[in-house]
Amino acid sequence: MKVIVGGATGLVGQEIIEVLEEISPKTESIVPAASMQSVGKQIQFKGQSFEVVTFEKAMNCGADYAIFSVGSSVSREWAPKFAEKGIIVIDNSSAWRMDPGIPLVVPEVNANQIDPSSKIIANPNCSTIQMVVALAPLHKKLTIKRIVVATYQSVSGSGLAGIEQLQAEREGREPDKKAYPHAIDYNVLPHGGHFLENDYTTEEQKLIDETRKILDEPDLRITSTVVRVPVTGGHSEAINIEFERGFNIGEINSILSTAENIKIEDDPSRNIYPMAANIRKSNFTHVGRIRRDTSVENGINLWVVADNLRKGAATNAVQILNYLTQQ
Repeated sequence: MKVIVGGATGLVGQEIIEVLEEISPKTESIVPAASMQSVGKQIQFKGQSFEVVTFEKAMNCGADYAIFSVGSSVSREWAPKFAEKGIIVIDNSSAWRMDPGIPLVVPEVNANQIDPSSKIIANPNCSTIQMVVALAPLHKKLTIKRIVVATYQSVSGSGLAGIEQLQAEREGREPDKKAYPHAIDYNVLPHGGHFLENDYTTEEQKLIDETRKILDEPDLRITSTVVRVPVTGGHSEAINIEFERGFNIGEINSILSTAENIKIEDDPSRNIYPMAANIRKSNFTHVGRIRRDTSVENGINLWVVADNLRKGAATNAVQILNYLTQQ
């Protein structure tokens, strides 16, 4: 099987290639595609070297699948063209996520939303993915009434520009290009994306809208605050959940520990809980600090951490690919 990787030279594109090699045994070769300044570069995959080509050339290479990690405008231009050629596109941008005719998929949660007519499949926002992996099995058993989430997102979520700004500030030099309006080193910014008329940011609104779509709960009560923190990898989330019915903590632990691709790290007596520093290259969603919210009936708090470049992007896309090829 030959898979096109759009945006192959970018931060997430490189991660997609790595994850394809690790967990997609049916993928025998890749067609790396990127912008003109990257055409001609060599990409290694399974011991072979593949040359980066244009999207036009990739589209005509005879592949059945493509994974895009490109900007929304590029995806809007090229994804329909690839789909017309019969290539199924798994897209990591925000271009198609809220399109009612396109499935927004986290395989552990709603892979059944994919049908044979789906030629474009949207990958959710990184912070949404890890949250719904933890929420979906709880919602199925206990029915979620309300969600309050605050994220602590790494600078890698802003691509190379975010990493480079943090590194430049730590080295005491002016960054070539600023990803943020203020310093990020020794600082936290309650600002992800740009501000909307309702005073939420675009990143906060994505958490609300995408979670409702994935869980198929258009009226679910959710409020969110997105915060950027000075770490280079891994998004963390403090999630407060109110359920429709009562529960005990043992029940919560049982639900989460038997859910797909969740790892429980929760032993406060030994200072064990998920941390961004420990989850790099993990394909799992890590959950800890599981405790009852004593301020509200049927409430609970979770601390959820995942590698935003892996489960938050590359791994989720490759899991969608694996699901398609297994059908």
